[in-house]
Amino acid sequence: MGTKTLAFEIGTEELPAFDLHEATAKLGGIAAAALDGAGIPHGEIEVYSTPRRLIVVAADVPERTEATEECFRGPSAKIAFDADGNPTKAALGFARGKGVDASALERRDENGTEYVYAVVSTPSRDVAELLPELLADVVRAIPWPKTQRWGSRGEQFSRPVRWLLALLGDEVVPVEFAGLVAGDTTRGHRFLAPGPHKVASADELIDVLRGAYVVPSEAEREELIRAQVAKAEKESGLTAELHAKTMREVVNLVEYPTVMVGEFDELFLAVPKEITVDAMLVHQRYFPLFNADGTLANKFLITSNGDARYEANIIDGNQRVVAPRLYDAKFFYDEDLKKPLEDYVEGLSQVVFQESLGSTLAKTERVVKLAAHLAVDAGLTGQDAADAERAAYLCKADLVTGAVVEFTSVQGIMGRYYALAAGETPQVAQAIADHYRPRFAGDDLPESRVGQVVAMADKVDTICGLFAVGQAPTGSSDPFALRRAAIGVIAMLEAGLPVSLLDAIDAALAGIAADGIAFDEAAVRAEVVEFFIARVKVLLREEGAAADAIDAVLATGVAEPMALIARVRALEAARADAPETFEDLAVAFARANNLRDADAGTDCDPALFSAEEAALAAAVDAADAAVAAALAADDYPAALAQLAALRAPIDAFFEATMIMDDDLALRANHLRLLNRFTGVFANLADFGLMSKK
Repeated sequence: MGTKTLAFEIGTEELPAFDLHEATAKLGGIAAAALDGAGIPHGEIEVYSTPRRLIVVAADVPERTEATEECFRGPSAKIAFDADGNPTKAALGFARGKGVDASALERRDENGTEYVYAVVSTPSRDVAELLPELLADVVRAIPWPKTQRWGSRGEQFSRPVRWLLALLGDEVVPVEFAGLVAGDTTRGHRFLAPGPHKVASADELIDVLRGAYVVPSEAEREELIRAQVAKAEKESGLTAELHAKTMREVVNLVEYPTVMVGEFDELFLAVPKEITVDAMLVHQRYFPLFNADGTLANKFLITSNGDARYEANIIDGNQRVVAPRLYDAKFFYDEDLKKPLEDYVEGLSQVVFQESLGSTLAKTERVVKLAAHLAVDAGLTGQDAADAERAAYLCKADLVTGAVVEFTSVQGIMGRYYALAAGETPQVAQAIADHYRPRFAGDDLPESRVGQVVAMADKVDTICGLFAVGQAPTGSSDPFALRRAAIGVIAMLEAGLPVSLLDAIDAALAGIAADGIAFDEAAVRAEVVEFFIARVKVLLREEGAAADAIDAVLATGVAEPMALIARVRALEAARADAPETFEDLAVAFARANNLRDADAGTDCDPALFSAEEAALAAAVDAADAAVAAALAADDYPAALAQLAALRAPIDAFFEATMIMDDDLALRANHLRLLNRFTGVFANLADFGLMSKK
């Protein structure tokens, strides 16, 4: 039986760029599942997409499915049939589930026990007969964030579907969707070769599209754009900023990309480059060009979907479009500079931060107090401490400036420029720009300790405030990005910001309460602490830490992120890199923990000690002091080494001692000594929760 190629194209109005990317990634799996579910064998499935189409090409699809016979064992015969031989509910339900009549069930003996079997036969079918409904279901199964209806049709899709092509080899598959019936014609580039174009067979579809000025895959279009950008860079001597998000969008806005160089008036170079770049990247999807020294050039790259023969017209049109955006940017920037940044702070009283938490001015005042607390905790003095409070006071001021209202992505960045223009210290200005950082996992941290203090104050206040008013994240919903804020706080702590998160939480909650916001402080504190612990647990698990190591440390009551992280890493290092150390720890603790009696206390009588008991007591006392010193210095590997050293004296103690001695005084003394021994472990981790290896 021969095989053929199956090609299916859904032609549409221009699809949203990011939605198209996601749909493209999922379409192959949807098509494979549909073919597999219908019992249609197939080879490799390739997916192609452009702004106007989604295409599935499946290789090696047979003309007919294979006939199959499957045998399913059901309940025993004595359960399946009553005394009169009639099928019971068990038999009827089993038969119904397998799609056969109960009378067709077969009895088969297996080692003296009789069972019923259902034999399900599926005849061979013509694949061409199965495909119309199957492919229509594929269209319906493609997920979109938003869909629409058009005309008088009830079907929904991301954008109106304008044509369908479906071919099995050279045979048309009449798929029906939204009033359309699939044929053997496709459409080319909207302007350069609109078509229709006849496709003789499924194998020719992609070649026909290439001949009609359609580059049929994201990867190919991106490769073309990057090659053309490299050529433009070489010719101009400039360097392009190929912003990843903008690149992904541009790739899915064009079917036949042509990169062209545009230009804007040099007077706009007086505007901070970030706002100009924002106008080009975010609003116009242009790639900015930079000089060798990193300064912005007055040129940019356009990725056109038009006819390259009209390059001059296309460039002129794009320059006309971008100019008003740049004039707006310059106007707002010049207007904003007419008064110092400090004068904008009062305007924050008109900006609602959150309904129950009040205005952004109220938040700013809380952040100033929390930043002052963190500055002391971090050991900042003099100008650094003053800069931290000043930056906290000014960090949100640019939210009410014209430039940020119009170009929201440059919040913080414009605050830096306005602070410098107003004579604030460079450290204050940079802290204003940095206080939103880190904005996501892997993002740069604030440059200075002052910036980290302000950033942490802002994030901790936000988290505590929203928990206090019942707006904590739930499940996958996190509208205020609190998880991201918590990850940012942990990243700064891990980078060395020397402050207590628990103290910061207490200070933040006190500030919220002082604003007259009513909440259960103890309960909210517990929720916030657990929220941070949950983020730390995710971080540790992602880097490979075992759940038992994390639980063992948490059982000691540790809640400071850095203490939790360092202890878990030390435990895992002992288990992975020095298994003998971990084995010593586990064995020593397990032997003692199995026999100890917490009710007996720890007050031993040295007069009753044998030589081994005295040696163990001395070792325990020495280890207790050494472990305490190591923990105070946050030297967890040293603490683990001290505990491991107790293996020899505890072994000698067990070998020479009858723990449960008939002499009750000796027995009690043994148990107290074991309590002292296990107590040395308690401040580092509950080793009883850890798996032994």
